[in-house]
Amino acid sequence: MTPAFHLYRVVGRLASPFLPGLLRRRGRAGKEDFGRLNERLARGMPGRRPGRLVWLHGASVGESRLLLELGHRLVAERPDLMLVFTSQTLTSARLMGPALPDAAIHLMAPLDTPAIAKRFIQHWQPDLCVFGEGEIWPNLIFEAERSGAKRALVNARMTQGSADGWRKASKLFQKLVGQFDVVLAADTDTAQRLGSLLGRTVRSAGNMKSALPGPEASDFEIKRIRDGFVGGRRCLVAASTHAGEEELFLDAVSDMPDTAIIIAPRHPERGDEVEALVKARGLPHARRSRGQVANTRTRVLLADTMGEMGLWLRLADAVYLGGGHAEGVGGHNPLEPVRFAKPVVTGPHVFNFAPMMADLESRGLVRIAADAAGVADALKNSPPPSQAAVDALAEHADAPMVETLAALLPLIPEPGLLQ
Repeated sequence: MTPAFHLYRVVGRLASPFLPGLLRRRGRAGKEDFGRLNERLARGMPGRRPGRLVWLHGASVGESRLLLELGHRLVAERPDLMLVFTSQTLTSARLMGPALPDAAIHLMAPLDTPAIAKRFIQHWQPDLCVFGEGEIWPNLIFEAERSGAKRALVNARMTQGSADGWRKASKLFQKLVGQFDVVLAADTDTAQRLGSLLGRTVRSAGNMKSALPGPEASDFEIKRIRDGFVGGRRCLVAASTHAGEEELFLDAVSDMPDTAIIIAPRHPERGDEVEALVKARGLPHARRSRGQVANTRTRVLLADTMGEMGLWLRLADAVYLGGGHAEGVGGHNPLEPVRFAKPVVTGPHVFNFAPMMADLESRGLVRIAADAAGVADALKNSPPPSQAAVDALAEHADAPMVETLAALLPLIPEPGLLQ
């Protein structure tokens, strides 16, 4: 045990008595589900059925979506498996519930203290633990290793800043990740950074998010909103926005009066905040979460709901993708709007998707804009991608998921075999 890991465990033990109170305060602030606080403490969990079990953990919506797709493919190959998904955010929890495979459950992620991690691993006794992207939780990984479970880090993404930070604790990183049975990077830059930290070659399977199916939408609802709200106007969508980005977007479209505007914030709980911005500009609006019906006299439809991005992207003539102008977010996956053959513009701060964005920008499928004027120009003047360009992008989109699945399946013992 490295000194850094020992210190981490000591701090976790010292903090443990205060965690229930902290969770309750977060619940009152709307950041935790009061009905699920015990899940964060690894208490009162459902029973584990006999057989093989895979635990899949991701932080938020993006990681959860790709792990859901991976989970569906795992049970297609191994119907005997039980899957346990965990995630950190309320938004991801709302996404996961209706989309789970059969014989799967979702729990809020356990806090990473020695006692909680031990309870969680001892209860579930996973055969394989799959961590998505950058989820490195020392106590959970330590207990998983001690239990004999196989461990995998998939679709790993690491910025240069994160790599520099881990280099200061390289022995801890090697202790935690160096013994993983599978480490697959989402891009070549991450593969090189991980390889340098681990002292071994790390393979890039490509970004698994490229294999995710586009979000679905009801044809009836598309027609209803297109006829009732959009009318004959051009429709501009601000998707997955963060604080500050709605204001930038509204500045960008301020001189485009004959347009229908849809704003879909990344976190629907920010609905009041976004509505206040719209009201301050005197824009007629309707709020989706309140069941308000937009019509052709409505300028802004505030889409502060979950699971409807497929609807908004299908209605869009052009898309402003959030995350690229918000401090510290690092951008969001641009493939969904591109797959729908929509012009896409985003901000310059897209370090989480830097290789993908550079590739898409070189193909003319995404534009990067520094400010509201650049966003306005892109929304006005970017033509839709050609179907040939979209088809070429999709041609090899499934390869990262296929390669990841092939790497994981051999780690799961067959039914009835002793570990």
